[in-house]
Amino acid sequence: MVLPHRMRQVVFDGAGGPDVIRIAEAPVPQPGPGKVLIEVVACGVNRPDLLQRAGNYPPPPGESDVPGLELAGSIVARGEGVDLPTGENVCALVGSGGYAEYALADAALCLPIPKGLSPIEAGAIPETFFTVFDNMFTRGRLRAGEWILIHGGSSGIGTTAIQLAKAFGARVIVTAGTPEKCAFCRTLGADHAIDYKTQDFVEEVGRIAPRGLDVILDMVGGPYMQRNLSILGLEGRLVQIAFLQGNIVEKFNVMPIMLKRLTLTGSTMRSRTPAQKAAVAGELREKVWPLLNEGRVKPVLHATFPLEDARQAHELMESSGHVGKIVLVTGK
Repeated sequence: MVLPHRMRQVVFDGAGGPDVIRIAEAPVPQPGPGKVLIEVVACGVNRPDLLQRAGNYPPPPGESDVPGLELAGSIVARGEGVDLPTGENVCALVGSGGYAEYALADAALCLPIPKGLSPIEAGAIPETFFTVFDNMFTRGRLRAGEWILIHGGSSGIGTTAIQLAKAFGARVIVTAGTPEKCAFCRTLGADHAIDYKTQDFVEEVGRIAPRGLDVILDMVGGPYMQRNLSILGLEGRLVQIAFLQGNIVEKFNVMPIMLKRLTLTGSTMRSRTPAQKAAVAGELREKVWPLLNEGRVKPVLHATFPLEDARQAHELMESSGHVGKIVLVTGK
Protein backbone atom coordinates (compact mmCIF):
# COMPACT_ATOMS: atom_id res chain seq x y z
CA MET A 1 0.00 0.00 0.00
CA VAL A 2 1.28 3.43 -0.95
CA LEU A 3 0.68 5.79 1.95
CA PRO A 4 0.37 9.56 1.72
CA HIS A 5 3.14 11.68 3.18
CA ARG A 6 0.83 14.08 4.99
CA MET A 7 -2.45 13.92 6.86
CA ARG A 8 -5.07 16.05 8.59
CA GLN A 9 -5.19 16.17 12.37
CA VAL A 10 -6.79 18.19 15.16
CA VAL A 11 -4.55 20.50 17.19
CA PHE A 12 -5.06 23.01 19.99
CA ASP A 13 -3.80 26.56 19.61
CA GLY A 14 -2.81 26.83 23.25
CA ALA A 15 -4.97 26.01 26.25
CA GLY A 16 -8.57 27.18 26.36
CA GLY A 17 -12.13 26.53 25.28
CA PRO A 18 -13.42 24.88 22.10
CA ASP A 19 -12.34 27.94 20.11
CA VAL A 20 -8.68 26.80 20.29
CA ILE A 21 -9.46 23.71 18.17
CA ARG A 22 -8.29 23.74 14.56
CA ILE A 23 -7.33 21.38 11.74
CA ALA A 24 -3.68 21.20 10.72
CA GLU A 25 -1.55 19.13 8.37
CA ALA A 26 1.34 16.97 9.57
CA PRO A 27 3.56 14.15 8.29
CA VAL A 28 2.09 10.67 8.53
CA PRO A 29 3.89 9.00 11.48
CA GLN A 30 5.99 5.88 11.02
CA PRO A 31 5.59 2.87 13.34
CA GLY A 32 8.55 1.83 15.47
CA PRO A 33 9.08 -1.55 17.16
CA GLY A 34 5.88 -2.99 18.61
CA LYS A 35 3.75 -0.29 16.98
CA VAL A 36 1.26 -0.25 14.12
CA LEU A 37 0.06 2.60 11.93
CA ILE A 38 -3.73 2.73 11.69
CA GLU A 39 -5.70 4.52 9.01
CA VAL A 40 -8.33 6.01 11.29
CA VAL A 41 -12.02 5.75 10.46
CA ALA A 42 -13.38 6.95 13.80
CA CYS A 43 -12.14 8.30 17.09
CA GLY A 44 -14.14 8.58 20.30
CA VAL A 45 -14.39 11.90 22.14
CA ASN A 46 -13.82 11.65 25.90
CA ARG A 47 -13.77 14.10 28.80
CA PRO A 48 -9.98 13.75 29.21
CA ASP A 49 -9.72 15.31 25.73
CA LEU A 50 -11.48 18.40 27.11
CA LEU A 51 -9.09 18.48 30.07
CA GLN A 52 -6.13 18.25 27.69
CA ARG A 53 -7.55 21.12 25.62
CA ALA A 54 -7.83 23.21 28.80
CA GLY A 55 -4.19 22.53 29.63
CA ASN A 56 -4.95 20.31 32.62
CA TYR A 57 -4.16 16.83 31.28
CA PRO A 58 -1.01 16.80 29.12
CA PRO A 59 -0.07 13.69 27.15
CA PRO A 60 2.48 11.37 28.78
CA PRO A 61 6.12 11.88 27.71
CA GLY A 62 6.73 10.65 24.19
CA GLU A 63 3.08 10.79 23.13
CA SER A 64 1.65 13.04 20.44
CA ASP A 65 0.13 16.42 21.38
CA VAL A 66 -2.83 15.51 19.17
CA PRO A 67 -5.84 14.54 21.35
CA GLY A 68 -7.75 11.29 21.12
CA LEU A 69 -7.48 8.20 23.34
CA GLU A 70 -9.32 5.60 21.25
CA LEU A 71 -9.86 4.85 17.60
CA ALA A 72 -10.85 2.27 15.02
CA GLY A 73 -9.64 1.65 11.49
CA SER A 74 -7.31 -0.63 9.55
CA ILE A 75 -3.62 -1.41 10.02
CA VAL A 76 -1.64 -0.03 7.07
CA ALA A 77 1.94 -0.40 8.34
CA ARG A 78 3.67 -2.18 11.19
CA GLY A 79 6.92 -1.92 13.06
CA GLU A 80 9.46 -4.55 13.97
CA GLY A 81 8.17 -7.44 16.08
CA VAL A 82 4.50 -6.99 15.18
CA ASP A 83 2.54 -10.09 14.13
CA LEU A 84 -0.72 -8.33 13.24
CA PRO A 85 -1.21 -8.29 9.46
CA THR A 86 -1.70 -5.15 7.44
CA GLY A 87 -5.31 -4.76 6.38
CA GLU A 88 -6.58 -5.99 9.76
CA ASN A 89 -9.55 -3.99 11.04
CA VAL A 90 -9.03 -3.09 14.71
CA CYS A 91 -9.95 -0.73 17.47
CA ALA A 92 -7.22 0.47 19.80
CA LEU A 93 -6.51 2.32 23.00
CA VAL A 94 -3.89 5.02 22.41
CA GLY A 95 -2.06 7.42 24.69
CA SER A 96 -2.82 10.28 22.32
CA GLY A 97 -3.15 11.06 18.62
CA GLY A 98 -6.56 9.63 17.73
CA TYR A 99 -8.00 12.85 16.25
CA ALA A 100 -6.18 12.31 12.95
CA GLU A 101 -6.37 10.47 9.65
CA TYR A 102 -3.50 8.19 10.72
CA ALA A 103 -2.34 7.29 14.22
CA LEU A 104 0.16 5.03 15.94
CA ALA A 105 -0.92 2.36 18.41
CA ASP A 106 0.79 -0.33 20.45
CA ALA A 107 0.06 -3.64 18.75
CA ALA A 108 -0.75 -5.17 22.15
CA LEU A 109 -3.55 -2.63 22.63
CA CYS A 110 -5.28 -3.42 19.34
CA LEU A 111 -8.40 -5.58 19.48
CA PRO A 112 -10.52 -6.89 16.61
CA ILE A 113 -13.63 -4.94 15.73
CA PRO A 114 -16.48 -6.97 17.27
CA LYS A 115 -18.80 -8.86 14.95
CA GLY A 116 -21.73 -6.84 13.68
CA LEU A 117 -20.23 -3.48 14.61
CA SER A 118 -19.01 -0.84 12.18
CA PRO A 119 -15.63 0.88 12.60
CA ILE A 120 -17.52 4.00 13.67
CA GLU A 121 -19.19 2.08 16.51
CA ALA A 122 -15.90 0.38 17.39
CA GLY A 123 -14.21 3.77 17.68
CA ALA A 124 -16.33 4.36 20.77
CA ILE A 125 -15.21 1.19 22.57
CA PRO A 126 -11.60 1.13 23.82
CA GLU A 127 -11.19 4.02 26.29
CA THR A 128 -14.58 3.44 27.89
CA PHE A 129 -14.40 -0.36 28.07
CA PHE A 130 -10.79 -0.43 29.32
CA THR A 131 -11.68 2.12 32.02
CA VAL A 132 -14.96 0.57 33.11
CA PHE A 133 -13.78 -3.04 33.20
CA ASP A 134 -10.59 -2.32 35.12
CA ASN A 135 -12.19 0.00 37.66
CA MET A 136 -15.47 -1.79 38.19
CA PHE A 137 -14.26 -5.39 38.29
CA THR A 138 -10.53 -5.33 39.06
CA ARG A 139 -10.39 -2.40 41.50
CA GLY A 140 -14.03 -2.44 42.60
CA ARG A 141 -14.19 -6.25 42.76
CA LEU A 142 -17.84 -6.19 41.69
CA ARG A 143 -19.44 -9.64 41.86
CA ALA A 144 -22.76 -11.16 40.79
CA GLY A 145 -25.61 -10.28 43.13
CA GLU A 146 -23.94 -7.17 44.54
CA TRP A 147 -25.40 -3.66 44.45
CA ILE A 148 -23.55 -0.98 42.47
CA LEU A 149 -24.35 2.72 42.11
CA ILE A 150 -23.12 4.25 38.85
CA HIS A 151 -23.06 8.04 38.85
CA GLY A 152 -23.55 9.64 35.43
CA GLY A 153 -25.42 6.65 34.08
CA SER A 154 -26.19 8.26 30.70
CA SER A 155 -22.56 9.12 29.90
CA GLY A 156 -20.28 7.01 27.74
CA ILE A 157 -18.77 5.51 30.88
CA GLY A 158 -22.20 5.07 32.47
CA THR A 159 -23.90 3.35 29.54
CA THR A 160 -20.97 0.93 29.30
CA ALA A 161 -20.90 0.29 33.06
CA ILE A 162 -24.63 -0.46 33.20
CA GLN A 163 -24.39 -3.08 30.48
CA LEU A 164 -21.27 -4.77 31.84
CA ALA A 165 -22.52 -4.78 35.44
CA LYS A 166 -25.79 -6.42 34.35
CA ALA A 167 -24.01 -8.88 32.05
CA PHE A 168 -22.01 -10.10 35.03
CA GLY A 169 -25.04 -10.38 37.30
CA ALA A 170 -24.89 -7.24 39.47
CA ARG A 171 -27.84 -5.15 40.62
CA VAL A 172 -27.58 -1.63 39.25
CA ILE A 173 -28.66 1.80 40.45
CA VAL A 174 -27.73 4.88 38.43
CA THR A 175 -28.00 8.63 38.72
CA ALA A 176 -28.79 10.81 35.70
CA GLY A 177 -29.90 14.40 35.15
CA THR A 178 -33.30 14.15 33.42
CA PRO A 179 -36.30 11.80 33.42
CA GLU A 180 -35.50 10.93 29.81
CA LYS A 181 -31.92 9.96 30.65
CA CYS A 182 -33.15 7.89 33.59
CA ALA A 183 -35.61 6.08 31.33
CA PHE A 184 -32.87 5.35 28.81
CA CYS A 185 -30.63 3.91 31.53
CA ARG A 186 -33.42 1.53 32.45
CA THR A 187 -33.62 0.32 28.85
CA LEU A 188 -29.94 -0.64 29.13
CA GLY A 189 -30.68 -2.75 32.20
CA ALA A 190 -30.46 -0.42 35.19
CA ASP A 191 -32.72 -1.73 37.96
CA HIS A 192 -33.26 1.76 39.39
CA ALA A 193 -32.55 5.24 38.01
CA ILE A 194 -32.44 8.35 40.20
CA ASP A 195 -32.90 11.86 38.79
CA TYR A 196 -30.27 13.66 40.86
CA LYS A 197 -31.76 17.07 40.03
CA THR A 198 -35.11 16.28 41.63
CA GLN A 199 -34.31 13.40 44.00
CA ASP A 200 -31.82 12.96 46.81
CA PHE A 201 -29.72 9.97 45.76
CA VAL A 202 -28.71 9.22 49.37
CA GLU A 203 -32.34 8.93 50.43
CA GLU A 204 -33.28 6.91 47.36
CA VAL A 205 -30.42 4.45 47.80
CA GLY A 206 -31.35 4.07 51.48
CA ARG A 207 -34.82 3.03 50.39
CA ILE A 208 -33.67 0.70 47.59
CA ALA A 209 -30.70 -0.93 49.32
CA PRO A 210 -31.08 -0.33 53.08
CA ARG A 211 -28.06 -2.49 53.95
CA GLY A 212 -25.86 -0.27 51.81
CA LEU A 213 -24.08 -0.56 48.49
CA ASP A 214 -21.21 -2.85 47.63
CA VAL A 215 -19.62 -0.64 44.96
CA ILE A 216 -19.94 2.96 43.80
CA LEU A 217 -18.41 4.06 40.48
CA ASP A 218 -18.06 7.84 40.71
CA MET A 219 -16.84 10.52 38.34
CA VAL A 220 -18.22 13.52 40.25
CA GLY A 221 -16.10 13.78 43.40
CA GLY A 222 -16.31 17.01 45.40
CA PRO A 223 -19.53 17.11 47.44
CA TYR A 224 -20.36 13.53 46.47
CA MET A 225 -17.42 12.06 48.40
CA GLN A 226 -18.94 12.20 51.89
CA ARG A 227 -22.37 11.26 50.62
CA ASN A 228 -20.96 8.24 48.82
CA LEU A 229 -19.34 6.97 52.01
CA SER A 230 -22.65 7.28 53.84
CA ILE A 231 -24.42 4.80 51.54
CA LEU A 232 -21.73 2.15 51.24
CA GLY A 233 -22.36 -0.99 53.24
CA LEU A 234 -19.87 -3.09 55.18
CA GLU A 235 -16.75 -3.81 53.11
CA GLY A 236 -18.04 -1.41 50.42
CA ARG A 237 -15.76 -0.04 47.69
CA LEU A 238 -15.76 3.51 46.32
CA VAL A 239 -14.05 3.67 42.92
CA GLN A 240 -13.13 7.18 41.76
CA ILE A 241 -12.49 7.71 38.04
CA ALA A 242 -12.87 11.49 37.71
CA PHE A 243 -13.60 14.67 39.68
CA LEU A 244 -16.08 16.73 37.67
CA GLN A 245 -16.94 18.76 40.77
CA GLY A 246 -13.46 18.98 42.22
CA ASN A 247 -10.83 16.83 43.88
CA ILE A 248 -10.52 18.90 47.06
CA VAL A 249 -12.95 18.01 49.83
CA GLU A 250 -13.08 20.11 53.00
CA LYS A 251 -14.21 18.73 56.38
CA PHE A 252 -14.16 15.17 55.08
CA ASN A 253 -15.12 12.71 57.83
CA VAL A 254 -13.15 9.52 57.26
CA MET A 255 -14.59 7.64 60.26
CA PRO A 256 -17.00 5.60 58.02
CA ILE A 257 -13.94 4.09 56.33
CA MET A 258 -12.91 2.54 59.63
CA LEU A 259 -16.33 1.67 60.98
CA LYS A 260 -17.51 -0.03 57.78
CA ARG A 261 -14.08 -1.27 56.62
CA LEU A 262 -14.44 0.59 53.33
CA THR A 263 -12.03 0.67 50.42
CA LEU A 264 -11.41 3.91 48.54
CA THR A 265 -9.63 3.43 45.24
CA GLY A 266 -9.44 4.80 41.72
CA SER A 267 -7.19 5.07 38.72
CA THR A 268 -6.36 6.66 35.42
CA MET A 269 -5.60 4.57 32.34
CA ARG A 270 -3.48 6.95 30.27
CA SER A 271 -0.43 7.06 32.54
CA ARG A 272 0.00 3.29 32.82
CA THR A 273 2.76 1.38 31.07
CA PRO A 274 2.02 -0.45 27.83
CA ALA A 275 2.40 -3.75 29.68
CA GLN A 276 -0.18 -2.73 32.29
CA LYS A 277 -2.63 -1.65 29.58
CA ALA A 278 -1.95 -4.85 27.64
CA ALA A 279 -2.98 -6.87 30.71
CA VAL A 280 -6.35 -5.08 30.68
CA ALA A 281 -6.64 -5.73 26.94
CA GLY A 282 -6.14 -9.44 27.60
CA GLU A 283 -8.95 -9.43 30.18
CA LEU A 284 -11.25 -7.66 27.74
CA ARG A 285 -10.46 -10.09 24.94
CA GLU A 286 -11.26 -13.05 27.18
CA LYS A 287 -14.26 -11.79 29.17
CA VAL A 288 -15.88 -8.88 27.32
CA TRP A 289 -15.24 -9.40 23.60
CA PRO A 290 -17.51 -12.50 23.55
CA LEU A 291 -20.32 -10.30 24.91
CA LEU A 292 -19.68 -7.69 22.19
CA ASN A 293 -19.51 -10.36 19.48
CA GLU A 294 -22.85 -11.79 20.66
CA GLY A 295 -24.47 -8.35 20.82
CA ARG A 296 -25.16 -8.67 24.55
CA VAL A 297 -23.39 -5.36 25.17
CA LYS A 298 -22.64 -2.60 22.68
CA PRO A 299 -21.40 0.97 22.54
CA VAL A 300 -24.14 3.60 22.67
CA LEU A 301 -23.57 6.36 20.09
CA HIS A 302 -25.23 9.73 20.51
CA ALA A 303 -23.69 11.63 17.58
CA THR A 304 -20.92 11.60 15.02
CA PHE A 305 -19.05 14.61 13.66
CA PRO A 306 -16.53 15.03 10.85
CA LEU A 307 -12.99 15.62 12.03
CA GLU A 308 -13.33 19.28 10.96
CA ASP A 309 -16.20 19.70 13.43
CA ALA A 310 -14.26 18.64 16.52
CA ARG A 311 -15.13 22.00 18.08
CA GLN A 312 -18.87 21.22 17.90
CA ALA A 313 -18.20 17.76 19.34
CA HIS A 314 -16.43 19.29 22.33
CA GLU A 315 -19.21 21.84 22.81
CA LEU A 316 -21.78 19.04 22.87
CA MET A 317 -19.81 17.08 25.45
CA GLU A 318 -19.40 20.15 27.64
CA SER A 319 -23.16 20.75 27.50
CA SER A 320 -23.81 17.23 28.90
CA GLY A 321 -26.70 17.04 26.44
CA HIS A 322 -25.56 13.70 25.07
CA VAL A 323 -26.46 10.12 25.97
CA GLY A 324 -23.61 7.70 25.37
CA LYS A 325 -20.66 8.43 23.13
CA ILE A 326 -19.66 11.19 20.73
CA VAL A 327 -17.43 10.11 17.81
CA LEU A 328 -15.34 11.92 15.21
CA VAL A 329 -15.14 10.38 11.74
CA THR A 330 -12.42 11.01 9.15
CA GLY A 331 -14.36 10.12 6.03
CA LYS A 332 -11.94 7.25 5.28
